[in-house]
Amino acid sequence: MGQVTGGEVLARMLQAEGVEKVFGIIDGTYFGFYSALHRLGIEIVTPRHESSAAHMAGTYARLAGRLGVCMASNGPGVANLLPGLVVEQAEGNRVLAITSARRPGIMYPDRGGSYQCFDQAGVIGHIAKWSAAVSSFERVPELMRKALRKSWNGRPGVVHLDVPETIMNGKVKADVPIWSPAQYRTLEPLTPAPAQVETAADWLAAAAAPMIHVGSGVVHAQAFAALARVAELLQAPVTTSWAARGALPESSPLAIPMPHVKLNHQVRNEADVALIVGSRLGETDWWGKPPYWRSPAQQKTIQVDIDADILGLNKPADLAVQADARRFLELLAHALEARLETITRSPRQLRIQAYGKTLRDDRAGWDKALCDLRIPMHPAHIAATCAKVFPRESVRVVDGGNATIWAMFHHPALVANAIVSTFKFGMLGAGMAQAIGAAVARPGLPVVCITGDGAFGFHPQEVETAVRVGAQVIYIVLADKQWGMVKMNQQFMLRPFKTLLFKQLAPEETIKADLGEIAFDELARSMGAHGERVADPTQLEAALQRALDSGRCAVVHVDVDPVQHMWAPGLIHFKKMHEEPGG
Repeated sequence: MGQVTGGEVLARMLQAEGVEKVFGIIDGTYFGFYSALHRLGIEIVTPRHESSAAHMAGTYARLAGRLGVCMASNGPGVANLLPGLVVEQAEGNRVLAITSARRPGIMYPDRGGSYQCFDQAGVIGHIAKWSAAVSSFERVPELMRKALRKSWNGRPGVVHLDVPETIMNGKVKADVPIWSPAQYRTLEPLTPAPAQVETAADWLAAAAAPMIHVGSGVVHAQAFAALARVAELLQAPVTTSWAARGALPESSPLAIPMPHVKLNHQVRNEADVALIVGSRLGETDWWGKPPYWRSPAQQKTIQVDIDADILGLNKPADLAVQADARRFLELLAHALEARLETITRSPRQLRIQAYGKTLRDDRAGWDKALCDLRIPMHPAHIAATCAKVFPRESVRVVDGGNATIWAMFHHPALVANAIVSTFKFGMLGAGMAQAIGAAVARPGLPVVCITGDGAFGFHPQEVETAVRVGAQVIYIVLADKQWGMVKMNQQFMLRPFKTLLFKQLAPEETIKADLGEIAFDELARSMGAHGERVADPTQLEAALQRALDSGRCAVVHVDVDPVQHMWAPGLIHFKKMHEEPGG
């Protein structure tokens, strides 16, 4: 029986779970934890801000299909971590946050005036799936097992364990057995009832116009092959949430990419049977309501989700199935194969062909912007040029307001689980750290982060992190020196007719919407990264190629036309999304 710290018990339990990376800033309040991680060969990736640690862990979890772990020290460290945890919970990424806390004698409850003390477990408990504070060394393994069980149970999200620094670092003479994951949580995916699979197969096979809609549940379950098989057997169009773009590669004729908003509405209104897998049908999916979806009275709905609380939440489900997305789709594919002769494919294929014409027409209209070669450049060029320069498998991180919209409209999702953003939360600046998390999750591939100059300004210091950890992230900063999305809204509120006529107002006609000059390429070079600046669209490809060829982190400052950038495509749909649909 040797002496062991509470932090070492935590580290050994993470090792048993197969954890290879932990994200966070080192601090003496949990030396017993991170020093044990180091001894055990678990890599500590250290950002410049705790919020970035949460974003790195969430992106790593999403792309690697593993548990993302972040850490923060008591008081200000935990306070800095909070914004990241809010976002990762909202986006549904599997993150375990381990924090230190002040000693039990002065905390829980705070005796009054305690240094760096607040109700960390309570505050995070309002954000996360689960949060608890450890009260004694003896309870460390029990509560850690509970945290891990909660993490892997149901919809992915944030769980939190708060450990006093005296327990984290204090040595205790004890023999603490480390259980294998199978001894405290279920490892097998949740399987649907056979009768539910058969019913779903019957309805979909007999449908005149079936459709499939998928969300992040398909991403976390890695259900891409099963989804493609079901869609092919049914000849059914597949729509996705913004976060699930590419779950069916958009090169497939069955894929209806999210930017084609009107076509998405058409598909959802024409379908008589809708299979919804791993999606909450939230606001960005129009709540599943008319006029954007067919009336529930005219559309049978099969909803599949790992979380029973999601079933029938926003759209009534005629068949509610609690199950792992991949397991359900694999079993459904098998059931459909047995019914293949009963599926009338020709009318479905004609419908798909008609959708394909709309997709091509939309794309041709959007791509007219690529003929605009004025300086500073039209923002449509950025994503289109990235598709030429970077490997198809490279992760694309998109960050910011209008910068995200331009990227999404001009970048097809050709590879599953290769687009990262904060689609539900719209958190500016998260992309700086998400891109590093992506590089850690998929080493050997460059990562592209398309961001706005406003969003980049939230966490520019993470460029140094990328340089230090050897992450080949190419940050492409769309610089228009304004809060573009806000400015557009202001213009319509303040001078609507002049805005429509001239497309812009003078700076003095808006309110604090303009920004000053930052030379992002020079800022990058000051932190050891490669820097480029370009305003001419004919020079963009060469600049991006040089950034890629540098073999290290790079920042490409792209001067874009501020008026064109402000008039991003699809803004009317974004506005309508905020209105409560009827039905």
